[in-house]
Amino acid sequence: MGASLPPKEANLFKLIVKSYETKQYKKGLKAADTILKKFSDHGETLAMKGLTLNCMDRKSEAYELVRLGLKNDLKSHVCWHVYGLLYRSDREYREAIKCYRNALRIDPDNIEILRDLSLLQAQMRDLEGFVETRQQLLTLKPNHRMNWIGFAVAHHLNSNGSKAVDILEAYEGTLDDDYPPENERCEHGEMLLYKISLLEEYGFPERALEELHKEESKMVDKLAYKEQEVSILLKLGRFEEGERLFRVLLTMNPDNYRYYEGLQRCLGLYSENGLYTADEIDRLETLYRALAQQYNRSSAVKRIPLDFLRDDKFREAAENYIRPLLTKGVPSLFSDLHPLYDHPGKADILGELVLKLEQSLKSTGGYPGSVEKEPPSTLMWTLFYLAQHYDRCGKYDIALTKIDEAIEHTPTVIDLYSVKSRILKHAGDLAAAAALADEARCMDLADRYVNSECVKRMLQADQVTLAEKTAVLFTKDGDQHNNLYDMQCMWYELASGESYFRQGELGRALKKFLAVEKHYADITEDQFDFHSYCLRKMTLRTYVEMLKFQDRLHSHAYFRKAACGAIRCYLKLYDSPLKSASEEDDEMSKLPPSQKKKLKQKLRKAEARAKKEADVKNEESNAANVTKSGKRHVKPVDPDPHGEKLIQIEDPLAEASKYLKLLLKHSSDCLETHLLSFEVNMRKQKILLALQAIKYLMRLDADDPKSHLCLIKFFHKIDSLTTPVTDTEKLIWGVLEAERPTFSQLHGKSLIDANNTFFEKHRESLMHRAAVAELLYVLEPNKKAEAVKLILDSANDLVSIDGAQGNVSSWKLNDCITVHKLLGTTLADRDAASRWKVRCAEYFSYSIYFGGIRSSAATSSANNQIQKSAANGAAGLNADGDALSSNGRLEKLNTLKDLRI
Repeated sequence: MGASLPPKEANLFKLIVKSYETKQYKKGLKAADTILKKFSDHGETLAMKGLTLNCMDRKSEAYELVRLGLKNDLKSHVCWHVYGLLYRSDREYREAIKCYRNALRIDPDNIEILRDLSLLQAQMRDLEGFVETRQQLLTLKPNHRMNWIGFAVAHHLNSNGSKAVDILEAYEGTLDDDYPPENERCEHGEMLLYKISLLEEYGFPERALEELHKEESKMVDKLAYKEQEVSILLKLGRFEEGERLFRVLLTMNPDNYRYYEGLQRCLGLYSENGLYTADEIDRLETLYRALAQQYNRSSAVKRIPLDFLRDDKFREAAENYIRPLLTKGVPSLFSDLHPLYDHPGKADILGELVLKLEQSLKSTGGYPGSVEKEPPSTLMWTLFYLAQHYDRCGKYDIALTKIDEAIEHTPTVIDLYSVKSRILKHAGDLAAAAALADEARCMDLADRYVNSECVKRMLQADQVTLAEKTAVLFTKDGDQHNNLYDMQCMWYELASGESYFRQGELGRALKKFLAVEKHYADITEDQFDFHSYCLRKMTLRTYVEMLKFQDRLHSHAYFRKAACGAIRCYLKLYDSPLKSASEEDDEMSKLPPSQKKKLKQKLRKAEARAKKEADVKNEESNAANVTKSGKRHVKPVDPDPHGEKLIQIEDPLAEASKYLKLLLKHSSDCLETHLLSFEVNMRKQKILLALQAIKYLMRLDADDPKSHLCLIKFFHKIDSLTTPVTDTEKLIWGVLEAERPTFSQLHGKSLIDANNTFFEKHRESLMHRAAVAELLYVLEPNKKAEAVKLILDSANDLVSIDGAQGNVSSWKLNDCITVHKLLGTTLADRDAASRWKVRCAEYFSYSIYFGGIRSSAATSSANNQIQKSAANGAAGLNADGDALSSNGRLEKLNTLKDLRI
């Protein structure tokens, strides 16, 4: 470095490098300028000055200087290395790798460049290159522990576990007999556990167990040692030893569910599907009764038997489990027992059991068969559980009665209002649910969770402005809206994006969905710092787990929701393109003068309101960015806060395809992925890709109404195409003709017959009837009346649901809303849609969408305060929006002040 400079300037160059490493950028910049006064064309100095400027957020100057330095000294490894560092800082990893490789051509043994290259190869999963670079580092510096470990991990990631074990053993051979010293015992123990886990993973359990026992004295983490040992014993089939070890682990942590599961495996009493024979149930009951006596304070040993016990034994165990928790007042009791509602018959038993407890508490003040009196709060928690029980079973009237009774009993418990809000949400009254959630929030303004629940309810009711004001109460003062983004508050962004989408504000919706996508990109980038840290600290098992987690990161539910939401926005943009300025002017000129004047006034008010909001946010941001010392930290201003530029794109389908590729790669087992793939590819005229999506849909769920819709629509579209002319079209046509018989639904049938067969198979299901009706109209447009009649003739049969103590409507609220939209838009029959709405209002009396008589919309209408419903049936805000006072309370809830449930 700086070899071509005189001694004085060479020392200054070293100072630049040292200043960069110690983050004294101004000092380094001053030294660079001193050199450049005499040697203005010195490439390495220009490159280092550019790298320093990059750290001072002067990127354009940085790139310009580094490129100039490289031009002046093309054979300098320093210039190429600096150019790679510049690209790395901007996450341009592939370009950075190219620069590092060019630097290594000039200086192939430069350890610093090789180390930086290996980190990028690990980040980009260039595993073969990673192995090669790590081998080179080990060859150059074999006395460095990190090089041995890095080489072993590289082989492990490259699916060569046996080679990784050999490398680790070769490294152990270089150590002294008394190694490790006291200060390195923990790190050495981690390395040994990593080696043993490799032996187990790659099919050498006997050798792994032998190594584990041999190295026991060198391992500090005794819990990890025992867990590793018992895992190997299970693989070897040595269940008696495994049983003894699991019992030892249970003495250390009797609430660990994995230990109980392992113990059951050792005793041959574990079933993946949770189904057991009568003999197995008796043996399990005996086992857990003995364990309960041994660990009488463990909740797991009391809860697990509820999963396998049946009938009277289940009733007895459930009562023994529930009683103390109701007495203690555990709000999460229903959440704990919620999985049992999927077991046949258990929901009925739980409902009957808690009802019996309620009756006894009301009549005697104690539990059945007990002379002791319970505290008054026990009745309240019993009613609290019953309200959630009936909500789960779809009996919203009874659920609301129970929760109102609980509130009347103890009106100061916040959880009661939160649960009532949830019940109203399920019943369809989203505005009232938001109001009750806000009432719960106001009872404890310091509770972040209750605040978040309130925000979620407001967003579900499409009260976005109010939700935003409520959410920022728990952010730092100042630039509060950006704080939500900085905190990666993805649930808020997803709920907000869905709300904007329902309201037709595609720009804002896309802004929120793409923010979530950006968070996942940041999470992917965050792994970079761990590639060197974990090798240095020897946290090797956790490091490999983290890399595997990163590889499946985009299969997470939040990313899937964001990607699906973004694709739906782009599809809507493609179907309804934005109007150009000239088209809007033409429409404006056609309006009468009075309407034109009103429209201009409306636009002016909207602009003024937007400007006022922007000014307020800028003031908050400016106030927050001033530190105690008076310095101002300038944050980059978002040039597109409302996503207006995001929707001004030429090819929405190309943008949608970017996210569709990620979904197809990471969420191929999700039905919605292939539904969206079908929609996108049909619009792009990609016939074979659309066919591929249909094949996936048939494989995942051929009986789903949406799958059936796609299948019939696809072949109806194919049948309407003209005869193929070009060779490509003939090839595609040949593939379609060959694939058509592979669909059993169409084998030897016309599309109309296939649709009729599907109807006969699923005639009792509302959504299946709706799909058949839509396809009937598509296939035979002259049979629109018959299609409408098919839907209107649907019967809302009462079905028996476990725990409901009676029959429940088979129709679901969201399904009925979908059918109503189908009647009003696709089938374009307003009269039928109106009749359907009246009919559903009887079944869903709390639904705002259908105007149920018990909904808050009906109450508001009675007081001449009804407001226009949003797309999901939520009451909208007033024009001014409900305001929050300084203590975070709602100042106005006019539409809900007369609500009576």
